[in-house]
Amino acid sequence: MTSHFRLLLLKRLSFLCCLFLGTTALASDPMADATAKFLAGLPVRGTPLEKHSSGTMWVTHATEFDRAWERLEQRQLARIRNWAPSYLAPAYEENGPMFYMFSGPDFLYANAFFPNASTYILCGIEPVGPVPDIDKIPDSVLPSALANLRKSLDSVLSFSFFITKNMKVDLKQTQLNGTLPVLYVFLARAGCTIDSVTPVALDKAGSFVPEGKGATSGVKIVFFEPDGREKTLYYFTSDLADWAVKVNPGFLKFCEAQGQGVALLKAASYLMHSNNFSQVRDFLLGHSKLILQDDSGIPFHFFDADKWNLRHVGRYIGPINRFLEHGQLDLAKQNGATNPPPLDFSFGYQWQPSRSSLMIATPKD
Repeated sequence: MTSHFRLLLLKRLSFLCCLFLGTTALASDPMADATAKFLAGLPVRGTPLEKHSSGTMWVTHATEFDRAWERLEQRQLARIRNWAPSYLAPAYEENGPMFYMFSGPDFLYANAFFPNASTYILCGIEPVGPVPDIDKIPDSVLPSALANLRKSLDSVLSFSFFITKNMKVDLKQTQLNGTLPVLYVFLARAGCTIDSVTPVALDKAGSFVPEGKGATSGVKIVFFEPDGREKTLYYFTSDLADWAVKVNPGFLKFCEAQGQGVALLKAASYLMHSNNFSQVRDFLLGHSKLILQDDSGIPFHFFDADKWNLRHVGRYIGPINRFLEHGQLDLAKQNGATNPPPLDFSFGYQWQPSRSSLMIATPKD
């Protein structure tokens, strides 16, 4: 390793060790936690993966992630953490489940908006993939595998959402495929310590069954926040179209068993604007103490004024060109009439703060 890269590495280790001094919890599966930190470009000294982090390849990977996260922290995450406690109260303090449909592996924003949730339930059509094992990736292949991981995160780091068509390609690579590597990166960069990672499966009743024997596959990750709070993250691969739910209702049955929670909908492809996604839409309307969403989530007209309180933040200017047919005149009228406060972070497909808007819906009862 050159003296230049050695100096960069020493500086990073000094800074990041200070950053993570607050994480005192010890993982029951240290290799999973070490793998997450390695993939996230964070120090892995004293772990079996230290030998992989001594070359210029990993230092480059870590340095690029550092730069990306510094920009993301300044432009998005710090602003969300300042905004959420007052705008989402009192549901912000809820420590129950958090539902994030059509999320892909976006734990990053789930945790930023709702850091007090005890259980995060994410769902997408992207597969979980195998548990990452760095030792099984040939040294000649590891640089390209890490580069592809960074590439798969480009859109969410730059625009706050995943581009689905790109994910279909990025997450099907031979190495580090599926959503699990991305979840690892987000957990590690949030300062969390992974305790355990368990592949899971649900039957059609929403009950856990042995892996490979259920209709819905997923993963359960138990982790500790930097302050030591133990939490659980679930990611399930499930199509939420009505026809698919009829064939395999296991995921929504599982969600129903969790009780009332808070919900996030962001860059949801306007799927619930169609009658083909009525069941997941009805589930969220019936099981949410708060729904935070952009205009691509549940259409405005489904929020009955007799049943819901709605608050608007940011200026609604309509969908981006790709989704122009989903413009909502009633939402535009209501948004303009309330003279909503501006957003200082981007949210959804309109990735510029001055063009972004969101709705905060809470049931009146």
